[in-house]
Amino acid sequence: MTQVAAPVDAPPGPPAPTPTFVPVASRPAPAGVLRRFRFGARALAGAIARSRATRSALRWVGIVRPLGWGVGAAALMCWAVGSRYGWAELIVAAVAGGAMLLVASLFAIGRTAYEVTLDLPRLRVKIGEVADGGLAIRNASPRRALPAQLELPVGDGLAVFALPGLRRDAVHEQGFRVPTNRRAVIGIGPVRSARGDALGLVRRELEWEDTHELFVHPKIVSLAGSSSGFLRDLEGRPTSDLSSSDVAFHALREYVVGDDRRHIHWKTSARIGKFMVRQFEETRRSHLAIALSTNVTDYANEDELELAISAAASLGVQAKLEDKELTVLIPGRRLHNQTSAILLDDCSRIRPDRSARTIESLARAASVGVPDASVAVLCEGSPVTANRLRAAITRFGVNVVVLVIQCQNGQELTRRTLGGALVLGLGDLADLPRGLRTL
Repeated sequence: MTQVAAPVDAPPGPPAPTPTFVPVASRPAPAGVLRRFRFGARALAGAIARSRATRSALRWVGIVRPLGWGVGAAALMCWAVGSRYGWAELIVAAVAGGAMLLVASLFAIGRTAYEVTLDLPRLRVKIGEVADGGLAIRNASPRRALPAQLELPVGDGLAVFALPGLRRDAVHEQGFRVPTNRRAVIGIGPVRSARGDALGLVRRELEWEDTHELFVHPKIVSLAGSSSGFLRDLEGRPTSDLSSSDVAFHALREYVVGDDRRHIHWKTSARIGKFMVRQFEETRRSHLAIALSTNVTDYANEDELELAISAAASLGVQAKLEDKELTVLIPGRRLHNQTSAILLDDCSRIRPDRSARTIESLARAASVGVPDASVAVLCEGSPVTANRLRAAITRFGVNVVVLVIQCQNGQELTRRTLGGALVLGLGDLADLPRGLRTL
């Protein structure tokens, strides 16, 4: 009988390692794969956004008004609840809401080809002057255009015109008038055509014209023949600074090396036996600096600010007419004054600001920013006290003639001296020429 030998047990050894399985999802992806994925996602999103279908869809989604979205959401909710619980009334309401949106969308279907011309004969007017404009709308499509609604934004308001149906190449003209009772820059346009349903569920707008600006200039008065604060000297205004070459003769002094020999006074040199040269006073052209405060705390009311703006604008326009050097400052910037019209345009843009510099800070900025000014005019309102005015006046040098125009509506014209400066109390713009003549 065959005997099978029993296996001999192997000596004990270290246990075999247990394999560890890491899920594929938890393994970190290589950085390059992530970058390629993000790049591809961005490219796909950009292609979708640039596609014509996406633009068309967004355009149609945009024509649905908030009320239309509300009706659509209510219809979907009624349909869902009615279908779930078998309420016929809610299903009927859902169908009615959907039908309303469908019928409303029909009013926005179709392309409208208008040629719109906005005509503004005058882009600059004074307060109270008539500012008329006109619209010319031509149907440039080969089909008859349905009636529509034209909207023309005018400043903060909106002018609405009913545009009748137009056959091919027909032209409809519509006039309008812009109110100009206040100084302002009035934005007119763009012209919009609007089509939609009567309930306001759907509305489609198209813009046809750019925005135009109408400048309503402040009131000004002519200061011709009045002393507008300038020193009328054709040779310039002499100063206490001495120069070796100028127009205003001052004295003679002994010649030193480097002096121009053309200025040697030969008669005096021959009499005293040594060279003597002429010495001159430096002259400079009159330079008017106007500092106009726009801080609301410097004025009792808005009318005082308007009076101050009109006074500053009148002085500035007169300076440009006389071809004088001019600088007009308001808190934060200088007004452009290449021409009188440009200066008045910038005056129309002035707005009151509670956080703007006060008259004292503005005077400091004027003295530093216009160091060659010969005449400085400060325009402010009645709340500015004498101490504040004195502090503003002291910012200027002794060679600068300072004039303060203190505006207070309804007061009589007054004139006084304060801190070496002239203070003109102005209650009416028409009194400004007479007040300047008394200086």
